[in-house]
Amino acid sequence: MTKFDAIIIGAGQAGPSLAGRLVTAGKRIAFVERKLFGGTCVNTGCIPTKSMVASAYVAHTVRRARDYGVILSGEVSIDMKAVRARKDSILAKSRDGIETWLRGMEGCTVFHEQARFLSNTEVQVGDNILQADQIFINVGGRAAVPDLPGIQTVPYLTNSTLLDLDVLPDHLVVVGGSYIGLEFAQMFRRFGSKVTVIEKGDRLVQHEDEDVSASIKNILEAEGIDIRLHSECIAFAKHLNGVTVHVDCHAGEPAVVGTHVLIAVGRRPNTDDLGLDRTDVELDEHGYIVVDDQLRTRVAGIWALGDCNGKGAFTHTSYNDFEIVSANLLDNDPRRVSDRISAHALYIDPPLGRAGMTEKQVRESGKPALIATRPMTKVGRAVEKGESQGFMKVLVDAKTKMILGASILGTGGDEAIHCILDIMYAKAPYTTLQRAMHIHPTVSELIPTMLGDLQPLK
Repeated sequence: MTKFDAIIIGAGQAGPSLAGRLVTAGKRIAFVERKLFGGTCVNTGCIPTKSMVASAYVAHTVRRARDYGVILSGEVSIDMKAVRARKDSILAKSRDGIETWLRGMEGCTVFHEQARFLSNTEVQVGDNILQADQIFINVGGRAAVPDLPGIQTVPYLTNSTLLDLDVLPDHLVVVGGSYIGLEFAQMFRRFGSKVTVIEKGDRLVQHEDEDVSASIKNILEAEGIDIRLHSECIAFAKHLNGVTVHVDCHAGEPAVVGTHVLIAVGRRPNTDDLGLDRTDVELDEHGYIVVDDQLRTRVAGIWALGDCNGKGAFTHTSYNDFEIVSANLLDNDPRRVSDRISAHALYIDPPLGRAGMTEKQVRESGKPALIATRPMTKVGRAVEKGESQGFMKVLVDAKTKMILGASILGTGGDEAIHCILDIMYAKAPYTTLQRAMHIHPTVSELIPTMLGDLQPLK
């Protein structure tokens, strides 16, 4: 048995940064990663997908060249091997950089093997038994594959395995109409695949407002993506040309035949092979580690950070988990999960940036509220770029003048939303932003204008 001051399990967004803080504070730590350094974001999430989204954007823009007065000859074709090589090169630099950083930390011993708990303070790693009074779990999550009829009889892809394709699917069927599925759907449509999205619910991205969902649907359909909603009876069967996906929709054919199928119906935490049953750590019904507002489990000395704790499913929430834990442990700064404002983006093109409450949540809260919207066709920057799809929306508390939430679906929406998010964190009234002088021509400059058009939410 080897004694350490702390053990960190998992090299996602929170783990390596926490290791850096702990060794700087003089701690002797063990760092355990069983597979790929960098976690989901680096290997199967943000970095590889955004690299491929960039390739798809270029292809889409080239096809629209005549809209900008640019004349090109010949058809646009995609070299998927080159797309994959570009993606792999970008993520490899990040992954290798994280591993090199960790292995070079003085006071940090890296183990590249599976970790399994033996007790509340002991972890087995290969032939080694490690012991520490502080253990930090940062094991992330993976694609959930539900036990749908026929799923085990057909080949299917997840967000991880789809990234390794070096051929272009003739027809990609995406099961799941939310963030991951829609990003891949538009990406591969722009590469040249026929794409069908199958969604069980009555609209896409169920967590967003209905007007946002409808606008996203219009954007995707305008690019030739077939959207099948109300798909209540999804089932799979082999077909001579690939896979048959049976659906039960209100309209359209009862089955879709695709050459490739992507399952994008959610995520599950990587907690099932950690030996947590040998500890007093509590899991919820979905396998997420139960933590308090400072990310402590019910076992003194064990924390859970990142996707495995169910407190967020994004790179930015995972990194913020690191900030919360390190602030409490090392800085005497009592930060909490409940301090943060919900914020995320959907990286279709144009992207959706979201902060705070949705319109539906505001209505359900009963708060007296004000609302303003503005179509992107009224945003000069969007029109000049030839990318004027989407709209902006903001909701304000009528009494306190505090911003409750906002959605920006449009070019630059993932960046412009931070104007609003920062005002919310500053706890400043919306009038602070309304009176700000923004630079022209930008997307952000229309936010103060939009705030000048606030009306009572009816």
